[in-house]
Amino acid sequence: MAKITASVYTSHVPAIGVAADLKKTGEDYWKPVFAGYDYSKEWQKENRPDIIILVYNDHTNNFDFSLIPTFALGMNHIFQPSDEGWGPRPVPAVEGDQKFASHLAHSVIEQGFDLTLCYEMEVDHGLTVPMTLMFGDVEKWPVKVIPLHVNVVQYPVPSGQRCYDLGRAIKKAVECYDEDLNVHIWGTGGMSHQLQGPRAGLINKEWDNRFLDDLIADPKELAEKPHVEYVREAGSEGIELVMWLIARAAMCEEGEEPVVKHRFYHVPASNTAVGHLILEAPEK
Repeated sequence: MAKITASVYTSHVPAIGVAADLKKTGEDYWKPVFAGYDYSKEWQKENRPDIIILVYNDHTNNFDFSLIPTFALGMNHIFQPSDEGWGPRPVPAVEGDQKFASHLAHSVIEQGFDLTLCYEMEVDHGLTVPMTLMFGDVEKWPVKVIPLHVNVVQYPVPSGQRCYDLGRAIKKAVECYDEDLNVHIWGTGGMSHQLQGPRAGLINKEWDNRFLDDLIADPKELAEKPHVEYVREAGSEGIELVMWLIARAAMCEEGEEPVVKHRFYHVPASNTAVGHLILEAPEK
C-alpha cells in the first residue's frame, strides 16, 4: 500500500520566488533565508518520494473572488505556473498523477469532505515557491505533485479542526491505495504576517515558535485554536497556518510524535516570518 513517510512545512513568501528567479539568493538580505533550506535540499535527494500532496492556497490567481472553493484538488496531469501580474515564474510546469488524484478524491469525498475537483488549474507562488526552496533551480521538478488548495483568503475559511480532520481523511485515503508508493505531504503558508491595515508588518516570533512546538508535539490541541487567535497573534494572513494542520494530521497516528529532521525560523523575508520543518513518520 502507499504510505506517507514524511511531511514538510514551509512559508511561501512570493518575494522568495522573485529573489530566486533574479539570482539574488547570495545577497546579504536573502542569504540567511535560503541557507535555512540547504539541509532540506540534501534531505530531499536522499528521501525522494514518488508523489507529494502539496497543501497551499491560491492568491486569487487561479480562483478569484467570484469563485473560491474551500478545498480544491488538482486532477490534471500537468499544472502550469500562473501569471500573477508580471508573467508566470520561470519554473517548470508541475506534473500531476491523475490515477492517484482520482483515488484521493473518491476516498476523501466518501469520508465526508466535499472537494472541488479541478481538471484545469494553474498554480501560483503558494505552490511554486516551496518547490523552489526544496528543489532549487531545476529544468524539471523531480517528483509528481497533487495540488490541494485551501481557501484562507476569503471568509468564511475552514477551521483548524476541519483542516486537521481532512488530514486524517487523507492519511486513510493514501493507506488504502493499492500501489506501493512513498508519499510526502507538505503544508505551506505563514508564518505570522499582516499585509494591510494599521498592523501591517506584524511579526510575532514567540507565537510562531510556540506554534512549531505544538505542531510537533500536540497538533490535536493546536487544531482547537479559534480563527481569532491566529488573526490577533499572527496577523490577518497568519490564518494560512491552518494548512499545516492538514499535513501534520496526515503523517502519524494520533498520539505518535514524529522525528524532527530539520527546524528553521527566520525574520523577516519581505514582511513575513519564515518557518520551516521536516518531520518523518516514526519507525514501527
